Amino acid sequence: MPSHSMPRAVVALFACASGLSVANVYYAQPLLDALAADFAIGRAAIGGVITVTQAGSVLALLLLVPLGDLLPRRRLMLAQLLALTAALACVSAARGAAALMAGMLAVGMLGTAMTQGLIAYAASASAESERGRVVGAAQGGVVAGLLLARALAGLIADLAGWRAVYGGSALAMIAMAALLWRTLPALPAPARPLPYPQLIASMVTLLRRDRVLRVRGTIAMLMFAAFSILWSALVLPLGAPPYNFSHTAVGAFGLVGLAGTLAASRAGHWADRGWGQKISAGALLLILLAWLPLAMFSFSTGTMALASLVAGILALDLGVQALQVTNQSMIFRASSEAHSRLVGCYMLFYAVGSGVGAIGATSVYAVAGWTGVCALGAAVSAAALLFWAATLAKRPPPV
Repeated sequence: MPSHSMPRAVVALFACASGLSVANVYYAQPLLDALAADFAIGRAAIGGVITVTQAGSVLALLLLVPLGDLLPRRRLMLAQLLALTAALACVSAARGAAALMAGMLAVGMLGTAMTQGLIAYAASASAESERGRVVGAAQGGVVAGLLLARALAGLIADLAGWRAVYGGSALAMIAMAALLWRTLPALPAPARPLPYPQLIASMVTLLRRDRVLRVRGTIAMLMFAAFSILWSALVLPLGAPPYNFSHTAVGAFGLVGLAGTLAASRAGHWADRGWGQKISAGALLLILLAWLPLAMFSFSTGTMALASLVAGILALDLGVQALQVTNQSMIFRASSEAHSRLVGCYMLFYAVGSGVGAIGATSVYAVAGWTGVCALGAAVSAAALLFWAATLAKRPPPV
């Protein structure tokens, strides 16, 4: 295990690479209306683009992310980056709905494998005393990439069309591959690596034995379902009358959440000091309360409506960021030899929540509009808070 402090430049590189990788999974969200028009997909079904991307994420978490506990991480990162570049190029060139969905599936797999592999890499390459800081920085990069993805995708789509979003990202991945190969610290190979079938099967054992992983994973599933409900449906009312916002304007709403990134980045430090449950309580409550101003968007007009929307987005993003960093800080307290499998298991819950939230949001919007979307989001957020409270009541006594 490393005993020296990780240089700030390497920490920053982990954050940037994580952000650029995860952005690929979320570029489509502000582009759903353009994709629906280009590929003749109905509005009620267009959320399937996000769902198939999250299906790719699930496959990656089951089959690709655990490879970090088996293979040399630097070589694995390079191979995945090159494959991701090819998948992005395929999406950019897609001419039919089937080709689009296949490309999105591959982007979901490889973008997720890169993102979570980098977080596990950062955890394993850092000293235990600074793991919260390093993982928090990498996760901060993920959150920033996730939020900026919408703004960047909207801007590029307005200037050059949605295909340029994926073509440009393919070029960025090639540049990142060269930088990571030159900079990432080398890590020793696992002393006694499991054969691949046993490695995958061991994830079931981890889930069965690790109560913290199960609890934090379920909270993450509900938390990201609520997050996906907001961002998958937001483009639909903002892109329609009376707003008729451009993709750039819709994507720019993602920048609102960046205001909470600095505060949420402290969550890893606080969790290391034993405040994880207090952070969880505050974050879950904030996520639930965020749906009040979000719902007011339907009952207000003009500046008041947009101000309510901004307030709700800020509250939701801040709560999600703080909770995600806290969750990962808590699950990474286990052996470093299982970090890739731990993050794979944990993010399976995340992917399921995001995928179900996306298709649920667009389906509910088609029937009940924005008010229905907010009611769905509030119900899922309340379920997350109640589940967390129930786990506290059933927590085993300290040994």
